[in-house]
Amino acid sequence: MAEGSGPDSAHPDSGVREYRMAELASAAGITVRTLRFYRERGLIPPPRREGRIAWYDEQHLARLRTIAALLERGHTLNGIADLTTAFESGRNVREVLALGAPSEEEPVRLTPEELADHFAGEVTPENLAAALDLGYLVTDGEEIIHISRRLLDVSAALVREGVPLAEVLKAGARVREHADALAQLFTELLRAHAGEEDVRRLRPLAKSVVEAELSMALDRHLRDTP
Repeated sequence: MAEGSGPDSAHPDSGVREYRMAELASAAGITVRTLRFYRERGLIPPPRREGRIAWYDEQHLARLRTIAALLERGHTLNGIADLTTAFESGRNVREVLALGAPSEEEPVRLTPEELADHFAGEVTPENLAAALDLGYLVTDGEEIIHISRRLLDVSAALVREGVPLAEVLKAGARVREHADALAQLFTELLRAHAGEEDVRRLRPLAKSVVEAELSMALDRHLRDTP
């Protein structure tokens, strides 16, 4: 039987719904020729092979819908291919959880097109790679998780005010360096004088000192700026 015909099925071991090529193309609203082109360009993962039959699943369908949404938002196929490469080389959520998830920040689950909507025209492969390197973004299958709603909202607000996302991410990397140094200072201070069991309990005091000093520093710089 040809690869592109026949009813959809389920993988016998996992129960996951699977599609042949023509069925997947129909579900995604594209032609078989377009699907073949996307596959040859590496825009979708390889299918599962069973003899001469190629089986596709819901992740392939989700990827095709994401490609369509990004094309509607003005991305080119070359750009989408670069974005896909960046996503696939980034950390996934299991790796981040193994390192310890943020204890006070609220993660945000996004589709690639929702991320594009947050930063209209600014989600380039370079910016995506920078955000993945910083650990702001991690992947979970076809979805993306931003580790902090606060950072997502602030970054989007700065971009709306005309600050390029690339510059926001560069600033974030510099802030990360200073924040790590401050965290190390306070952690060592508290461990030396309060004991290991009190470090977490006294954590809000360290945050208050940093917030107050940053507020006063902003006042000084804004006052001195001509």
